[in-house]
Amino acid sequence: MIKICSRELPVDIVFHPDWWHKNAGISFDESFFYDPRRRVEDERKMEQVLYERFGSLGLGEDHLKDLPQIGAVHLASGYLLSEMLGCKVEYYDDAPPQVICAHKESLDFEVEDAFRSRAFRRLVDLVDGLKAKYGYVVGDINWGGVLNLAIDVRGEEIFTDMVMEPEKAAVFFGKIAQVIDKFVWYVQTNTGSSSISVNRSARLFDYPVAIHSECSHTMISEEDYRRFFLSIDKEWSMRHAPYGIHYCGKDPHRMASAFSEIERLTFLDVGWGGDVALLRKYLPETFFNIRLNPVDIQRYSYEELRQCIRERVEVSGSDLTRTGLCCVNMDKTVTDKRIFEIYEVAESLRNND
Repeated sequence: MIKICSRELPVDIVFHPDWWHKNAGISFDESFFYDPRRRVEDERKMEQVLYERFGSLGLGEDHLKDLPQIGAVHLASGYLLSEMLGCKVEYYDDAPPQVICAHKESLDFEVEDAFRSRAFRRLVDLVDGLKAKYGYVVGDINWGGVLNLAIDVRGEEIFTDMVMEPEKAAVFFGKIAQVIDKFVWYVQTNTGSSSISVNRSARLFDYPVAIHSECSHTMISEEDYRRFFLSIDKEWSMRHAPYGIHYCGKDPHRMASAFSEIERLTFLDVGWGGDVALLRKYLPETFFNIRLNPVDIQRYSYEELRQCIRERVEVSGSDLTRTGLCCVNMDKTVTDKRIFEIYEVAESLRNND
């Protein structure tokens, strides 16, 4: 298995759009995502704001560069593949794009229709426009996950389908997987990365990791995961190495045994509340990205923050190049002081203080 990180206990943060709207004056309307000029200008503005506030922590290092980013690499937002599969998307000034469930009646669709959609054509036009001006493109776009997208397309009925029509559901999931697979290769071929928009921690690694979002797996059993999705993760771990799973729910340890069967599971996002010690027992070589809860993070005293981080990092193992920290979607109420404290705790762990 590839060891993806040479840094000890890398840390990254992602702010919610309302933080950016308040502190950078950026509106996350449709043009933010598709206007080539705004793609470059707004991403540089975001880097500048990070540099001015947190430059001493290593954030905002690209504030002097006009980078042709094809996607919003400072947000945690999946929307494009849902739109490619027939969902409507609503845009807001201070919130991420909202996917409106399509409630499709049929489980049948043609994979190529997603790439003939207006949504994908707009992406191609954006990439072509940026390439024409800059000669290259960088960044990526959150590609979600198989079950995440299935829920967007079918709604809650997908869970009934899994019980009543499992064969058809499996074919449906397989087709969504084909759409994702082709999309990831398109993006990675153009930019060299696929998952910074899934988790910004990916930018800190030595190799570009492909990270499959399994947010919705907290709603299914381990048996369902094994029946419908484990084979996809196994295949992708070979095709998209190094490969990882994003599991932001509080119970990733329920899948620990199944995850251990993925031969090359290089990375795992460990949702807040996940049993890190149990997961490490099953996944001794996997990089664990331990997620802090963006809601609870402001309630802790400094000592409580220090203790909860220390406990999770220590049970992850003594090799700090196999563990990282992140906090995603911190909103406009978070203080700059709290950000500095997160990094301070991480530094104390590196120094064994």
